[in-house]
Amino acid sequence: MEVQDQESMGRWDGLGSRDAGSRTAAMEHIRQEVMKKIEAIRPLPASAPSPPASPPNSDLNDVLAHLLMLSRRCPYEDVKERCIRLLKAVQDLGVRIPRPLGNGPSRFIPEKEILHVSKVDARTQSIFEDAFAALGRLDNISLVMGFHPQYLEGFLRTQHYLLQMDGPLSLHYRHYIGIMAAARHQCSYLVNLHVNDFLQVGGDPKWLNGLDKAPQKLQQLGELNKILAHRPWLLTKEHIECLLKAEEHSWSLAELIHAVVLLTHYHSLASFTFGCGIMPEIHCDGGHTFRPPSLSQYCVCDIANGNGHAYHHDDPLGDHEMCGEVEVLMERMKQLQECRDDEEASQEEMATRFEREKTESMLVVTAEDEECVPSRDISRHFEDPSYGYKDFSRRGEHVPTFRVQDYSWEDHGFSLVNRLYPDVGQMLDEKFQMAYNLTYNTMATHKDVDTSMLRRAIWNYIHCMFGIRYDDYDYGEINQLLDRSFKIYIKTMVCSPEKTTKRMYESFWRQFQHSEKVHVNLLLMEARMQAELLYALRAITRYMT
Repeated sequence: MEVQDQESMGRWDGLGSRDAGSRTAAMEHIRQEVMKKIEAIRPLPASAPSPPASPPNSDLNDVLAHLLMLSRRCPYEDVKERCIRLLKAVQDLGVRIPRPLGNGPSRFIPEKEILHVSKVDARTQSIFEDAFAALGRLDNISLVMGFHPQYLEGFLRTQHYLLQMDGPLSLHYRHYIGIMAAARHQCSYLVNLHVNDFLQVGGDPKWLNGLDKAPQKLQQLGELNKILAHRPWLLTKEHIECLLKAEEHSWSLAELIHAVVLLTHYHSLASFTFGCGIMPEIHCDGGHTFRPPSLSQYCVCDIANGNGHAYHHDDPLGDHEMCGEVEVLMERMKQLQECRDDEEASQEEMATRFEREKTESMLVVTAEDEECVPSRDISRHFEDPSYGYKDFSRRGEHVPTFRVQDYSWEDHGFSLVNRLYPDVGQMLDEKFQMAYNLTYNTMATHKDVDTSMLRRAIWNYIHCMFGIRYDDYDYGEINQLLDRSFKIYIKTMVCSPEKTTKRMYESFWRQFQHSEKVHVNLLLMEARMQAELLYALRAITRYMT
């Protein structure tokens, strides 16, 4: 775990400057500090003995892991090269240096297909530089979202505002709420990132020993976190009232809106993280090791050329088995468009088709349907680990229908958020619109294709699973456009993302590009977030009225 003394290590954030001279000065300061640390540990003789199994100083370990991350992920080539040289110098002094585990930002997508930080267009490079300057890292989520830079820009802007700009909640509360939300889905990737961030903004380490060690005010958020993550339709104005009228532990309306947006953001981001097979960050637990490779001594040059990783099998995804899949889907879209033009179903028939699709969605079984038992490291951040989506669906309980005509994001939720947490409603709206409308008018190798019907089917299917109905949509289209393997993937990623597997990711849309599957995951993430927000904001509105 990375807990760094920023003062003793100088200004890491100087490496994020767009000015090359500032970066050089910051890097030189870091180099000097690293060498001082090594001298303090052990005055090294001219002929240093074989390095031990791991460096003897945990603080130095953290610094070396951070340098390793920068050598692979910094958007500035000069910083990457200097980090490689510094690690080589440390290794030459007889100190074991870390090496990365895994191969690239995703377990599902070959690294060569993810835009390399140093080989991208000017707009993406600028977005990466801004992200690096704000966070001191370019995380794996951003690299995978880099397939779609226009979406990534809005996503990072919104996330930065939620976590770092002026708002109702203190900075350490924001990161702790992120930990609580990610932990509901056992997302150790996000939990580890925000544990680091929580400590860096001055959060109390005792709170990390468990939710019961956090302030009562945060503990009371546990019930809302649980319901929103798994069964948001059960949320009532009474839940809201409990939080707003808890005497000295009460939440204000503005604080609650901020908390709700953070909870829904990180529940849905956990879905994206699992759906794209996001790997641990290089500098975090699980992202590096100090153990040498079994076959040969690890050389720092491997950092630059990508050797020394677990072998990644680049499966061609059995295209020959799925020949014609894209053409069949395009033909169905064409036929559905013709049917739309020829006839229009009655309102009664449309309602029946929605109820049928909603009932069928309850019967779709998520991946392997095996029990995922959260580790103590994760489960201590939330209560009632057995509470989930599965219990509900197996008991055959009925999800009540939520009519968008009665309460919608555009007409109700947007203005409520903007009123209580200025600008955030606008940012969320732009992010939802970007994910929903994003298109390159392609499907696999086919160009000039109108994909709006398919995008709408995916979005509305997710909302249908949450009981949300659009009166003007014919839910009969969903079964025509989304096959069973795709529905299993969608339901698993949205409802039980921790069960998502590489086999599931590969089993749907086998002829499509990885960038198109990442786009699907953006749709799933944003549709899920909006569904949760609709239930939470409706409950708040009912309390207020």
